[in-house]
Amino acid sequence: MNRERYEAVTGFFYENDKARYALQFIYHFLPLLLFVAYPALLIYTLIQYGFDEVFLKVLLVPFFTLAVVTVVRRLINAERPYERYGIPSVFDKKTVRQSLPSRHTASAFIIAMSFWYIFPPLGIAAMVVSVLIALSRVLSGAHFIRDVLVAAGTSILIGWIVYFLMD
Repeated sequence: MNRERYEAVTGFFYENDKARYALQFIYHFLPLLLFVAYPALLIYTLIQYGFDEVFLKVLLVPFFTLAVVTVVRRLINAERPYERYGIPSVFDKKTVRQSLPSRHTASAFIIAMSFWYIFPPLGIAAMVVSVLIALSRVLSGAHFIRDVLVAAGTSILIGWIVYFLMD
């Protein structure tokens, strides 16, 4: 996203209260929803499968993915849109650098892959929520499109390999 487009997108949300409140709901509440649902998935998996390989995958794969994404973003240390263009993000985010890849997006998608592995209908719903989370990160000006695409792709790839190809 170039400066003009970034300014237009964030400006839209600054000028439209209803749109900003909707974006705020998606930006803040949906990640919370997924991250609260994940322990419920762990409990369900533990009850259903016991302390076996299925449970360990659902427990460890998201943590591994988050660790990989955290290391990669520190190594790349890419600036954020509001740093590059000098225009504040919609929700006054002040984090410096470490934009690529987006940890919120990566976490949401790997949790969605975990749900998909255990119960596909909930996994599909979680994928929809993950897409909305990724969009909210871009529309709010916290991340570039590439940041969320790399994060989503990384999580989907890791999830697909561990949950479905290695199963």
